[in-house]
Amino acid sequence: MNKEKQTILLVDDENDILEFLSYNLTKNGYQVHTATNGLDGIIMAKKIKPDLIILDVMMPQMDGIETCEKMREADDIGSPIIVFLTARSEEYSQIAGLDVGADDYITKPIKPKLFVSKVKSLLRRTDKNANGSDIKIITVDQDLKIDKERYLVVFKNKEYYFPRKELELLILLTSAMNKVFTRDEIFSKIWESDVIVGDRTIDVHIRKIREKIGNAYIETIKGVGYKFVTPHKQ
Repeated sequence: MNKEKQTILLVDDENDILEFLSYNLTKNGYQVHTATNGLDGIIMAKKIKPDLIILDVMMPQMDGIETCEKMREADDIGSPIIVFLTARSEEYSQIAGLDVGADDYITKPIKPKLFVSKVKSLLRRTDKNANGSDIKIITVDQDLKIDKERYLVVFKNKEYYFPRKELELLILLTSAMNKVFTRDEIFSKIWESDVIVGDRTIDVHIRKIREKIGNAYIETIKGVGYKFVTPHKQ
């Protein structure tokens, strides 16, 4: 397979949507694969190891939420960006998607230019990560280490898999101890200014991080944002 082109997997049970999205992505130079249900999507993802997976929420056999969860649990897919296609009224689906490891969501209907722009923005994050700092493991303290290459966080000798956005958010917060990162700053650095995400997106990601490493590291600055601190040892 030609990996010079970034690879995208589209999973949707509506053929007209697959054709519409495939056409616009292929025209912009991406290598596109499709599946019409979650089970086939998982099989295809294991085969091609895509850079980006776009999942519809409502699908037969296995819905997008369960599909995403199983993709994140699989060891042979890699660490693709996973994005949901949701209707504007499906806020519950957006939150559920973030809970199972999705990085973002795209609301439909969406215009072709905006859709391609969003995809480009998401994949730029992959390029920046690939060309970023040579530091592969960040040691925060004796209890907490971040393995950037394997998308793992080791907390008290236990390994936790972190979806891409959770890891990027944790790395951002640890990059400046005790600095208060505003919500706008976090959106700009993690999701970029041209990516539209919901108001609760940051909160959901922070909650998922705290579920893995506890509440002591990340402080909420009410009405402003979040900061990372090193807990005092007893």
